[in-house]
Amino acid sequence: MNSTDARVQQMFSLLDSSANDSDRQKAAQNLVVLSREDAGAEQIFRNDGVKLMQKLLHSKQEDVVLSALRTLVGLCTGHQSRTMAIVNELGMERLCAVMGSGASTVSLAACHLLQVMFEALTEGMKQEIRGKDEAILPEPSKELRSMLRHLLEMMPAANVSGPGRDSAINLLIKQVPRKSLKNPNNSLTLWLIDLGLKKILEVAGTVPELSDGPPLTDNSHMSCSVLLSKLYDDLKSDKERENFNKLCEEYVQHHFHRSGLDAKLRAIQAVSVLLQGPSDVGNRTLEMSGMMDAVISLCASKDVTHQQVAVEALIHAAGKAKRASFITANGVALLKDLYKKSENDRIRVRALVGLCKLGSAGGTDFSMKQFAEGSTLKLAKQCRKWLCNESLPTTSRRWSVEGLAYLTFDADVKEDLVQDKNALLGMCELAKSEDKTVLFAVGSTLVNCTNSYDVEKPDPQMVELAKYAKQHVPEEHPKDAPSYVEKRLNKLLEAGVVSALVCMVRQESPALTDACRECIARVFLALVEKQEDRGRVVAQGGGKALIPLASENTDIGKIKAAQALAKITITSNPEIAFPGERIYETVRPLVSLLSVECSLLQNFEALMALTNLAGNNERLRQKIIKEKAVPKIEGYMFEEHDLVRASATECMCNLVLSTEVQKLYLATGNDRLKLLVLYSGEEDERLRKAAAGTLAMLTAEQPELCVRISGTTTHWLEIVQALLLSEITDLRHRGVVIIQNMMQADKLLAETLMESEALEILSFLAKGGEGTLEAVSRVAQNCLDKAVEYGIIKTREGKERGKGNEP
Repeated sequence: MNSTDARVQQMFSLLDSSANDSDRQKAAQNLVVLSREDAGAEQIFRNDGVKLMQKLLHSKQEDVVLSALRTLVGLCTGHQSRTMAIVNELGMERLCAVMGSGASTVSLAACHLLQVMFEALTEGMKQEIRGKDEAILPEPSKELRSMLRHLLEMMPAANVSGPGRDSAINLLIKQVPRKSLKNPNNSLTLWLIDLGLKKILEVAGTVPELSDGPPLTDNSHMSCSVLLSKLYDDLKSDKERENFNKLCEEYVQHHFHRSGLDAKLRAIQAVSVLLQGPSDVGNRTLEMSGMMDAVISLCASKDVTHQQVAVEALIHAAGKAKRASFITANGVALLKDLYKKSENDRIRVRALVGLCKLGSAGGTDFSMKQFAEGSTLKLAKQCRKWLCNESLPTTSRRWSVEGLAYLTFDADVKEDLVQDKNALLGMCELAKSEDKTVLFAVGSTLVNCTNSYDVEKPDPQMVELAKYAKQHVPEEHPKDAPSYVEKRLNKLLEAGVVSALVCMVRQESPALTDACRECIARVFLALVEKQEDRGRVVAQGGGKALIPLASENTDIGKIKAAQALAKITITSNPEIAFPGERIYETVRPLVSLLSVECSLLQNFEALMALTNLAGNNERLRQKIIKEKAVPKIEGYMFEEHDLVRASATECMCNLVLSTEVQKLYLATGNDRLKLLVLYSGEEDERLRKAAAGTLAMLTAEQPELCVRISGTTTHWLEIVQALLLSEITDLRHRGVVIIQNMMQADKLLAETLMESEALEILSFLAKGGEGTLEAVSRVAQNCLDKAVEYGIIKTREGKERGKGNEP
């Protein structure tokens, strides 16, 4: 029996025996460690370890249950057949019961186990399966659907805890919709909609304050919105979308037309959740006869719960401009009454957000004000007051951030907010809190304060034409000028906004949607705009947070995060900004900026960042080559813009240290070498330095290229001599190194060079003196020594002298 077997048996005997609690806990923890090794996992599985884990899941000790779940994670990770056996032996009922238990740590551990099981079943075993093994490996789709069916059963179950239900929703979000729309098969989504959409809507329609309904957390409704949105987005045809709409309408109608107010509240709550998720579906259900009237009338109810549900629905309904104008006409007076007269802060803060949303309908357009001058500032002041009031529940404080997210379209409100340090600190604390539903509101508020949204500058001629035609022309607020934005960014950095953003990125929650990630990426890009602020952002973990934002995001969000990474990489030492393996994760986002869809500035910054990385070590250069960046960089070497062309050549200068790139220049039938020679004679100093530097390195590493230089262009000798005569020391140094490499490579080439004016220039440089670097003099002398060695020239002592002057 080897040592692993012995240790597994020892732990089993301790857990099976009547050992004391402390020893049992230690034994269970040791099994977790053993299960993470292949040999240990196999031994645990073969020795009936799954049955033992099943027993431990019934333990009264939370630590033992956690260890059992973590051991099962080790057994299932990347192993399809073992996972299938464990799913069948333990049963999904038991796993779902553990996940639905009250203890949040146990619930999360069970959720993680199920996530690992799903991944193992969908991706199969990591090692390649061939021959007999392939024939006996069972098909996992039956188990997958069984697991998903059990998760759906958890939705309306009253015995499942709030965190357990959130975990089940989270698993459905991750496992059901397609990862990529390129995959044509969305059958799992269609199956889930037919089987369980109404069960999901049961959670969406639950009003926690009413007695009937499953227990929820503050995040449950937002998680439901995200799941419904993902399912709807995964549909391919109008027929599929129509079916989704029909099922939602049936559910809402069923409750809305039942007798009793509670049923109507369920219908309105479900509509609210749909409006936050697949808004097209939400709008259709809202347009059902009597729905909007019921919402307006319930706002005037004496019951706080009725008011709360109705006001929230009204807020979400005001998203569309046409409906916002309807609510402005019919609901503003009602919301003002609720805000002024209600004795309950929960209602007042929601009514305030409704007013904020309607008041911001003009967006950033200074000339489009919904309310009287100063009203938005008063609303914002009240929002900030509630945000700082720690006696209010987190949910109510979250609504005050929602209000600010709308009001901060107004530059006066932005200025007031950043001046209020307590409000900024309160918002940052909320971003780090357990209430994940606040993430998008915080992100939107910060995007508005930093002006990091996209602004299209209208054509001046079109503006004049619009004015002449008496059409509305948007006006920019004076406080949205760059000088104001810069001051606001400083205030936000001082308030510790970076650490709040880092916490937001780390959230494992459905509320961290791609739209939310895009907001965070935009804010990060604004924060690293000034070079002197980048160190502070990196020190607070900003660099680390940007890497996942550049891979999991909207298309625009990925570009913004990658550009922020580029800015940091240009001016910081990459090894300090991205320590350890993280530095290699920056390459792909940076290469993604080398695209025609990105702006020239983004191309330029990506090239500079890659230059910095390529100069670091060979492994980074290999990573850049592996990401297929070399052809893209070569393409930018032909760019018309001087800075882009020069930065691409600089990047190539660092990449030629890799043998694979050198081979590209050794290959015949291309003009790569010719381009470098010609660029070495250009007027642009930066381009000349980069091209001459690349030539110097290539000729040192691959002497064969030295001979080819003379065949690239008839002006090659003039270009090399011009480098030697340059007043710029760096160019002179590159020139003498190129000549040294050429002379060492071929005697005939050395003779050609010595017959030209190069001999006279080298003689002058070798003497040194004022304005000549010692390194340049030394290399020039080496060239002359080589000429003497070849017998092309003589020294003063009277050895054979070739053509030309004395050195």
